[in-house]
Amino acid sequence: MTEILFKYLPEHAVENCFQLIKTNNVHLKIVNERQTRHGDYRKGVTGKHEITVNANLNKYRFLITLVHEIAHLVAFEKFGRNIKPHGTEWKITFQRMMIPFITPEIFPNSVLGLVANHFRNPTASSDTDARLAFALKQFDERKIDVHYIHEVPSGSFFRIKNGRVFQKNGLRTKRYECLEVKTGRLFLFNANAEVEIIPG
Repeated sequence: MTEILFKYLPEHAVENCFQLIKTNNVHLKIVNERQTRHGDYRKGVTGKHEITVNANLNKYRFLITLVHEIAHLVAFEKFGRNIKPHGTEWKITFQRMMIPFITPEIFPNSVLGLVANHFRNPTASSDTDARLAFALKQFDERKIDVHYIHEVPSGSFFRIKNGRVFQKNGLRTKRYECLEVKTGRLFLFNANAEVEIIPG
């Protein structure tokens, strides 16, 4: 198991993660990319704790996702199954479980402060913390034709993964307002959304 974890996690996080998996009797499955989630936790019909994490995540995102999902398991076991999935009990559990990992031996300086700040009050998804999500994406294997929405010039057209086409308008507080060409509806995008620019 540790040999597999070395492939997906920062080196200095492997032993702690292995102990979390072992202690909590987790059946970990590393799966193909899913567009809607990085990971998932469920208690199987046999009572086994099943956690899935996407194989395409960079090592830092994989670590955060794995601990996020184990925190669900631990919070449910400690506080009961009636708690909110991302409520106070889960947040406290996730914070406590992440503390040993928030070190310069594990996270590079470029993201360490952002990770520490995020875990003062963790959200249901680190993707909603735009600064942290963008910093973590710097470690992804970047596809040549993929850009972030903040790189798209105003008035230009772009395509998202499901093929829908938008025109970028302007910045509204922290997110970009964009017009969907087909429907004429307005949508807001985080600055770190990955898009394909359509040449003008």
